[in-house]
Amino acid sequence: MPTSQPPARSNHDRLLVLLAWSVMLLVSDLPNMLLRYTISEPVWLSLSKTALLIGFLTVSLAFARLRPLWKYGLVFAVFYLAKSASQWVAQSIVWQAWFGGHQASFWVGWLGALLPDAGMTVIMVLVTWAVMRRREAALLVLGRWNATLEPVRWLGIRQAESWKVFGWIFSGCIVLGVGVFVVASAGPALGNAPRILPLLPAVVLFAAMNSLEEELSYRAPLLATSHEVIGRGPSLWLTAVFFGLAHALYGTPAGIVGFVYTGLVAYLFGKSMLETHGSGWAFVMHTIADIPIFLLYALKSV
Repeated sequence: MPTSQPPARSNHDRLLVLLAWSVMLLVSDLPNMLLRYTISEPVWLSLSKTALLIGFLTVSLAFARLRPLWKYGLVFAVFYLAKSASQWVAQSIVWQAWFGGHQASFWVGWLGALLPDAGMTVIMVLVTWAVMRRREAALLVLGRWNATLEPVRWLGIRQAESWKVFGWIFSGCIVLGVGVFVVASAGPALGNAPRILPLLPAVVLFAAMNSLEEELSYRAPLLATSHEVIGRGPSLWLTAVFFGLAHALYGTPAGIVGFVYTGLVAYLFGKSMLETHGSGWAFVMHTIADIPIFLLYALKSV
């Protein structure tokens, strides 16, 4: 008589998983990347993504089986519209005149780049809080700093690790890895290191601003509205791939390296959110990871 138990099956509807992933991939920067290899990026692409998200939200509200995805559909639609508005503001003639455009100093230029996204983040926080009703459910709290870290064998994370320990270890690993990239990318600009000492407060400020904006716009809303519907694993990888694709096209580093690096760290940032029930560790780790990147920007700005 067999004594082993059959593997447990997920209770989550596979159709919901498929739809959530399909919408993410179609609205992500993946179509932009594919079209750039064939033709110039068409003007209708942004409108098509907007229509898709509005259609997805409408359908999810109309059919009972799909209704668990309506919150995910709503925050995704708001995210895309808010992101588009943020980009329009940042690229407008008035905004460029205020913040100096490409000739702006490091302080002024990055403040002008990050402030529109701050407005987007406020919108995302309010909408996510409204649909989830509680800040804890929306992951808009710091969370439990010493929560237990669930093991991940392929990353060598063992049983009974604590985020209070692993968070700092992982942050150190990120700094070392990104530091190598910064040194390799800076080239002759490394000679500017003594000249950027007055910019160090700006480097830390902008790293923190960028991290907070991305965690509360890209990650927390999508995780909060999807992980109980499609499952933790699919939700984590969904947000990781979405974040990785955005950085593959526009990030530092970009390309395949950018996709793999940001996808991996995004997975762990999201994992910290779900296991600590908050955004505290994700914000800390992300800020530490961004400091070397903004140091690179500072080196090249003087």
